[in-house]
Amino acid sequence: MRVLVTGGAGFIGSHLVDRFLQEGFQVRVLDSLLRKVHPHGRPAYLPAGIEFIHGDVTDRETLRKALQGVDVVSHQAAYQDYMPEFSHFLQVNAVSTALIYELIVQYQLPVKKVIVASSQAVYGEGQYACPQDGFILPQPRSQQQLAWGDWEVSCPQCGRKATPVPLQEEHNNPYNQYAVSKLAGEKAALGLGWLHGIPTVALRYSITQGVRQSLYNHYSGICRIFFSRAMQRRPLIIYEDGRQTRDFVHVQDVVDANMLVLEKDAANFHTFNVGSGNPTTVIDYANAVLRKLPSAAGVQITGEYRRGDNRHSVSSIHKLTQLGWRARRDLSTIMDDFLAWIESIGGVPEQIADADAHMRNAGVVLSVS
Repeated sequence: MRVLVTGGAGFIGSHLVDRFLQEGFQVRVLDSLLRKVHPHGRPAYLPAGIEFIHGDVTDRETLRKALQGVDVVSHQAAYQDYMPEFSHFLQVNAVSTALIYELIVQYQLPVKKVIVASSQAVYGEGQYACPQDGFILPQPRSQQQLAWGDWEVSCPQCGRKATPVPLQEEHNNPYNQYAVSKLAGEKAALGLGWLHGIPTVALRYSITQGVRQSLYNHYSGICRIFFSRAMQRRPLIIYEDGRQTRDFVHVQDVVDANMLVLEKDAANFHTFNVGSGNPTTVIDYANAVLRKLPSAAGVQITGEYRRGDNRHSVSSIHKLTQLGWRARRDLSTIMDDFLAWIESIGGVPEQIADADAHMRNAGVVLSVS
């Protein structure tokens, strides 16, 4: 069996490459080696025994060559950032997904299964329960509300504060460019897969953390940002009030989910959340980092917020657990593994960019009035 892993030099993709090799697959990787993620080119952790194609998933001829002779497509390539390059998100995350199916159908390629990486971001501001009006899918908090420092979500009908509930797969409500592009990609995959008899699964990842998370990419998340700042003895910057909740999942649990849905026909043409199912506040996450690195400079709540952030995001993982999967690694394990990896590569690079300053300069980070 030969598998194509798009984005296979990246964080999640590279761990899938390792697992596919362990399972006896022939592995082909297609990756653009985007400079802000891979400033030094092909990463050393990519095994020598794979077939590597340096190219873009949006390039028709490159993608056609990459699809030749493969049995499985693991479509992990994605564009992720906080920057307002709206059309580029759709081009990379949605159009490339549709192009995979276009080429499979046009050239009658015998692909047996496609697994598409989606995101918890498709839920937008999330899912809530109002004590008076019941279940609601709220619009994002307005810029006026955030500028006042009013952080929690209210019911749009009665104005009461609403309670977040675990995110269910059947409800989605994306607003920002990344979320819209990921939902468009998974809808294209599942729809075209069904119409053309190509077994397809979409996996909505929660915030995935662990070894090989890019130290250079501004989007690579709280683990990279907090540990980098802590190791440089700089304060951990927290937006809003730090009580927003997130769902963190170990990259190896994400790999396990991919391998499970590959094997299970019952997963075909379904979407599954992949997360821990456990809420963690940002302030609790920061304090956990400080316990790992007690010499760090502490926490700084700046009175700022980040445009496009949602307040609470914790996925229900019931559907995937019914298939036989469970998250086996907790938040402490995530941090231990990431910290050990940072130390193994010689620490945080001196030239690493300051994500907070970059976002503030771009108008993504805004101050409370």
